Amino acid sequence: GAASVVVGHPLDTIKTRLQAGQGYGNTLNCVLTVYRNESVAGFFKGMSFPLASIAVYSSVVFGVFSNTQRLLSQLRHGDPARAPVLADVALASMVAGFISVGIGTPVDLVKIRLQMQTQPYIQANTKAKPTVPGFPVYRGPIHCFRTVLQKEGIAGIYRGVGAMLLRDVPGYCLYFIPYTFFCGWITSDGGISPSPSSIWLAGGLAGAISWGTATPMDVVKSRLQADGVYLNKYKGTLDCILQSYQNEGLKVFFRGTTVNAVRGFPMSSVMFLGYELSLKAMKRDQTETNP
Repeated sequence: GAASVVVGHPLDTIKTRLQAGQGYGNTLNCVLTVYRNESVAGFFKGMSFPLASIAVYSSVVFGVFSNTQRLLSQLRHGDPARAPVLADVALASMVAGFISVGIGTPVDLVKIRLQMQTQPYIQANTKAKPTVPGFPVYRGPIHCFRTVLQKEGIAGIYRGVGAMLLRDVPGYCLYFIPYTFFCGWITSDGGISPSPSSIWLAGGLAGAISWGTATPMDVVKSRLQADGVYLNKYKGTLDCILQSYQNEGLKVFFRGTTVNAVRGFPMSSVMFLGYELSLKAMKRDQTETNP
């Protein structure tokens, strides 16, 4: 999980700036602008909070997904170890997506608020003009979380939760179903379990598909969560969709699609590989301990 955050965060910053920022134009222009104004460190803004929470988030998502599958196999066939059918994979994916939002929304909010600050925190500047765009509001992830909680309450911490549900519930279906399909397709008929290279490729393809198709609701979520750093522009998910469409047309919902898909491949391949290899290692230890 930690490896996937480090690999994907620079592109995540670019994606967030394209979706919720202004004046960046295309992807290359955004990369050059961030580098010129904020150097390499600008690409890693807001990374510490996702890095600290990724272990919990990943274990919840994968744990809920695999245990829901086992439960459905038990109910349907009386055998939790039996390979799940497509409907079971889809239902387990949706449950995992729904549960993940509870942990993921506050983490994403803090990450996006920090990514949208266009310069480092300077005490003198924030005292002089604390709410003027261009002047940072938050000193770091803990200060950001505490500030949002004090000013906006629990509702502020969960700002964008509706858009995140609309992104992650179908998004995890398009994450786990392609992974299961590609693993089965790549693995030879004689193979008992997929090889590390098969897992890496299947996980990467699943991540690219999932993140690429999730872009429209990802744009809405990013805009809602970035909103409120300096001023409040959107009343909710539907208002954000309508305002974005009226001001910028349909193409606004596809901002960052390429970046999302490209970023999804290495992040997901690392995530699935770590998950599958960890499971294999733990099962081997259990077998050796309890022959």
